[in-house]
Amino acid sequence: MKLVKLIELTYHKENNGDLVVVEGENNAIPFSIKRVFNVRAQKGDIRGRHAHRHCSQLLICTNGAVEVKCDDSSTNELYVLDKPNFGLLIAPGIWAEQKYKENNTILTVLCDRPYEEADYLRNYDDFKLFCKQNKVKAAF
Repeated sequence: MKLVKLIELTYHKENNGDLVVVEGENNAIPFSIKRVFNVRAQKGDIRGRHAHRHCSQLLICTNGAVEVKCDDSSTNELYVLDKPNFGLLIAPGIWAEQKYKENNTILTVLCDRPYEEADYLRNYDDFKLFCKQNKVKAAF
């Protein structure tokens, strides 16, 4: 799936803890960060279930584990995020759904756009129509 990419972030392990570095517009993240939010959920919770028309996102599981199902309207792929130094880049035009695998899992999401309700495709049939009518290209 060309519109989704697993990337490794800069990771420093020290005796007194770990440090993961995320910087926009470098080799790892191909966009300027305009919005950051955290989602905390419990084991078995499913979130997401939408796509974006224009927004690219980087999903990082900073605590716990989450399965991310990505769908480009013709292909599905499943990714497991369970290390804080790996992130999943998701381009516009990908339907994403997150299933939380452990209690108190925290997913940090970095976006290249501010929140815009009109950017969201929340109905799967609308998403399929969007994909049919648009050729979305990854910015990474």
